This record gives sequence, structure tokens and C-alpha cells, in this order.
Amino acid sequence: MTRSLYSKFILGYLIFGLLGFITIATFSSRMTRDYLMRERSEALYDEANDIAASCSQMYDGKRPDLAAFSSQLKSLGAYLRAEIWVADNQGAIFMDSRDGSRTQTVIPDFDPTASGSRSYTIGNYYGLFNEDVLTVSAPVIGNYTTYGYVILHLPVSQIAHSQSEILDILYITSAAIFGLSLIILLVFTQTVYLPLRKITVGAKEYAAGHLDYRIQVKTHDEMGYLSDTLNYMSDELDKMEEYQRNFIANVSHDFRSPLTSIKGYLEAILDGTIPPELYEKYISRVISETERLHKLTESMLTLNSLDARGYLTRTNFDINRVIKDTAASFEGTCGKKNISFDLTFSDNIQMVYADMEKIQQVMYNLIDNAIKFSHNDSVIYIQAAGQYEKVFVSVKDTGIGIPKDSLKKIWERFYKTDLSRGKDKKGTGLGLSIVKEILQSHGENIDVISTEGVGTEFIFSLPRSTVL
Repeated sequence: MTRSLYSKFILGYLIFGLLGFITIATFSSRMTRDYLMRERSEALYDEANDIAASCSQMYDGKRPDLAAFSSQLKSLGAYLRAEIWVADNQGAIFMDSRDGSRTQTVIPDFDPTASGSRSYTIGNYYGLFNEDVLTVSAPVIGNYTTYGYVILHLPVSQIAHSQSEILDILYITSAAIFGLSLIILLVFTQTVYLPLRKITVGAKEYAAGHLDYRIQVKTHDEMGYLSDTLNYMSDELDKMEEYQRNFIANVSHDFRSPLTSIKGYLEAILDGTIPPELYEKYISRVISETERLHKLTESMLTLNSLDARGYLTRTNFDINRVIKDTAASFEGTCGKKNISFDLTFSDNIQMVYADMEKIQQVMYNLIDNAIKFSHNDSVIYIQAAGQYEKVFVSVKDTGIGIPKDSLKKIWERFYKTDLSRGKDKKGTGLGLSIVKEILQSHGENIDVISTEGVGTEFIFSLPRSTVL
């Protein structure tokens, strides 16, 4: 059976309280008893010495008032709640604090040195008491001679009573502290347990596929941060799931159209719908659709490679030469639409540090895009200029432009504007996505400036080479 974190915390809290009480009851009781024994014995020993000093006067040639002394002994015994004896060296009691009931009593086997190094003894004192008593003694000395002893007996039950009162105070205080410590439990419940329950419920909802669920934890601590992180994660997963659905739908759509055309042309050739003299025309169309599929597949493979890390092979190369060579590769395409290039470079040689093959692909995609959306008999302007530690490259056309509401979407995979759908029938909608991925992998940016019906300009940066 699994137990919740909260039940474990409660169990630990109760165990802590129980062990704390047992520890206090065990150690405090013994420590308190030892302390009271030591404190009472010292107090009684001081009193015994004072009484012994008074008794020694009778052996120093003075004649004290024995009646007054006996009365004082009784009063002191009542005050101390102790029984006071005055005995000679042989243990014969000749004065006590209780109406003389102990006088003429001889202490059996009396040994004033029985306590040893301790200042007190505990017991029934040679069987003269029915209960344990704390006993201290002090010698009566006169003329440098010991004539007897003053012996004080305090019932241990009185010390136990005082111990009980002190322990009661200690237990009540401990119980109050334990009760106040419930505040810790309350704080734990409010700041940890309840938010953690909400987070757990949210995690279960996400696991069940309900990515629109929101964890409502608004605290400004680790729990709030964890909640915000999980909410952000669910948003990203939702976006990724939506992207995957759109990706599959777009790929399916872009593959379906050329495959349908290829299938239709080939079936028409096989069943004789297309006469032999038109085979060349329709086979050319099949080849064209096959090239379209090939281009789409290559673009998808390129994006897949861009998603992997560490694919760049950076070298130092002349960006002007790359631009010239890439533009020259479109000579045939530009001839059909009578489009020309206007190349402008600030230097004859501009060295950059980047992946030459990937930057060639960037230039190819941007020029190809410009040609597709340029009017016949137009000019495409390509510029490269160095500024500080960067080289900026611009590709500008005077074509149909991009609608304002589409400027932020053109970098999305498979996205095509409404204006481009009529002109770019064979496009995949992946060209600009590839361009952005390549430049971002270089740590660079690309910007676009476009006005519908006027033209479009793409500007990107590359790091200048530090090698001269």
C-alpha cells in the first residue's frame, strides 16, 4: 500500500513528538533528580555546619541557653521540613527537633565516615526510618576536638515532590512547544503539500493528453516555478503536437498532388487515353512531378539534418565568390523570364567564417525565391557589405511582395502565402524555414522588408573572418 507524502510527514511528525517526549521524560527526570539531590544536600550541609558551630560553644567555655537552642532547633527543623539530631561520638542522640522523641536513642553501628567522599547518603539510616531519607552530617568541634555530630534527615519523598512539580512545568512547556510546532505542519500543508497535489493532478492530466489543463499555483517560490514550468511545457507540447498534425497534413497534401498526377498520366498512357504522339509531352510532366517530389524529399532531409547538433563545418571563404557562383547557376531560369542580377560588393574579397555549403544553400533558396515572385523583365539586387565584425548580405526583388499579415509566418515550415500559391505551384514551403534554421545555427539573424505589390528584401549577417 502506497502512502502519500503528507501521511509520511504526519507520521514522522508524530514519531518526532513521541520520541521527544520519551527523551525528555527519561533524561530530564534523572537530571532533575540529581540536581535536586545535589542542591538540597548542599543546603542541608550548610545548615548542619551552622548548627554545629552553635553547639561547639558549649565546649569552648561558654554556657549557651540550651532551652533556647532546643527551641531554635525545632523551628529550623520545621522550616527545613527535616529532622535534626545532635549526637555524641558513639551515636547517642541527646537532642532532636521533634519533642525529644529521639533522645537517648543510640544509632546502631554509627559510622560518621560512611558517606565517604560524598556529602550525603540516601537510605533508611540504619533502619531508623520507614522511608528513604537524604542525610548530611557535620562535626561538632571544640578546642580542636570532635565531641559529636549534627545530623539532618530530609525525606526523599519531598525531593520527589519538588521533582514532580518541575517536571510538570517542563512537560507543559514541551506540550506547548509541540502544539506551536503545528504551525510548521500548517505551513508545510499550505506551501508544499497542497501545491504539490495540484501539480500531481496536472501531471496526470498531461499524461492523459489534456495539454490545455492549467496548474493553478501562483506562489513565488520553487512550487510556483515548477508549476509555471509544467504549464509552459504543456504549451510547448501542445504546439509540437499541433505542428506534427500540420506537418503530416502538409506532407500528405504536397505528396498527394504530384503522386496523383504521375499516376493519372501513367494510367492514361497504359490504357491508350493518351495517343503515342503525346507520350513525350506527358512523360515530361511525369518527370517534372518526380522532380517536385525529389525536391520536397531533399528539403525535408535538410531540415532533419538542421535539427541535429554539431552539423556545421565552418571555414573561411569569400562570400562574394559564393554569391557570384550561386547567381550564375540561375542563368537558364533567369533567361526564360528575362531577369537580370545587379551585384554590388563593398570589397573585391570579403572573407567570412561559416559553413560554406550551408551558406550556398541559403543564397540559392533566397535567389530562387526572388526569381519565382519577380515579374518578367525585372532586376534582382544582391549586395554584400562589411560593417565592423559582420558582413551583411541583401537579396532584393521587385516582385509581388508579401502581405503584411504573412510576414511573421513565412518562416514556418510548409507555409505559403495566398499570393504565392498561384505562382509557386511546385514550391514546398520549406525554403525560408531552411534559410532561418541555417542562419540561426550560425548564431546569426535574417530580417525581411516587404511591401505588397512593390517587392521584398531579405537581409542576413555572417561573422567576418579573423584570418587575413
